[in-house]
Amino acid sequence: MKSVLVIDDNEDIRDNTAEILDLAGYKTFTAENGKKGVDIAVKEKPDVIVCDIMMPELDGYGVLHLLRKNQETLNIPFIFLTAKTERSDFRKGMEMGADDYITKPFEDIELLNAIEVRLKKSEILDHKYAASPQGITQFIKDVKGSGLMQQLSDQYNIESYNKKQVLYQEGKRPRFLYYLVKGKVKGYKTHEDGKEYITDLFSEGDFMGYPSLIEDKNYDDSALVLEDAEVMQVPKDDFLQMIYGDINIAAKFIRIITQNVKEKEERLLNLAYSSLRKRVAKALVDIHTKFSPQGENKPIEISREDIAHYVGTATESLIRTLSDFKAEKLIEIREGKIVISNLDKLKNLLY
Repeated sequence: MKSVLVIDDNEDIRDNTAEILDLAGYKTFTAENGKKGVDIAVKEKPDVIVCDIMMPELDGYGVLHLLRKNQETLNIPFIFLTAKTERSDFRKGMEMGADDYITKPFEDIELLNAIEVRLKKSEILDHKYAASPQGITQFIKDVKGSGLMQQLSDQYNIESYNKKQVLYQEGKRPRFLYYLVKGKVKGYKTHEDGKEYITDLFSEGDFMGYPSLIEDKNYDDSALVLEDAEVMQVPKDDFLQMIYGDINIAAKFIRIITQNVKEKEERLLNLAYSSLRKRVAKALVDIHTKFSPQGENKPIEISREDIAHYVGTATESLIRTLSDFKAEKLIEIREGKIVISNLDKLKNLLY
């Protein structure tokens, strides 16, 4: 059961607010002044705090200041409940780290909605999202579902792209956040000597092109459609407004992005120091994991050339290694497509 602490020196408002929350299924704590409110918050660690501003002994600003200094209460969502509507009061509270305001008098549903949104936000901020395109996808879906990012919806056009069509190009300015509704896409860089290196593989449900949007720079790689695809395009301005509308959400998103960059750096190190066999094995496992639904063993429908670019080797070297893997019964070749026979052994290849 989620808990809410109500801090208000007005007994009627305090009791009425607590009653509303009790009826809605929350466990409630109450305090008649700021000092007692801080003590209860530190002891009980409620999931949300609803606090009046004008109180004796310690006002709401003082309560918020003390709780934001304490590591144990730093991240508890804090909602001011006040009759003061001057713009300066709103600005001061938000600058100090308040999450929301409700002005008196208020409707029951207004209070409950505010608490529900803050609880959903806390769950998102506490959740550990995978450092992968899938993790980023789930993060943005959760933010949308929480009501904090309602702009992301079906109002955006879904465009059809043909195989081998370029989605975005290295060196160009970003205009959209791309969401892959259907199909497969590869991200790649082209070196000065004309060789290609695959930076990412995207499947249904992935967002693409976000690093350049976040960093406000030209694309540092290109994206090419591997099979006929449907892509939702979210305009850059809408995306930035959604992400940076809440500093905590923005910070969480950037942390996920940073983890994703670290994973790419590790992959580059593997390319540099691992044997060709281990690099090919890891690439096959990565591609299989990316494009095969859990529990299925679908053929790898990516060209030998693209796999070679993903590994960072010549196509001829890849083909020789695949031939060895086939002889060792690690993979099969069916109608020209690679099917993994022994996933565990590929994952743990010794040399």
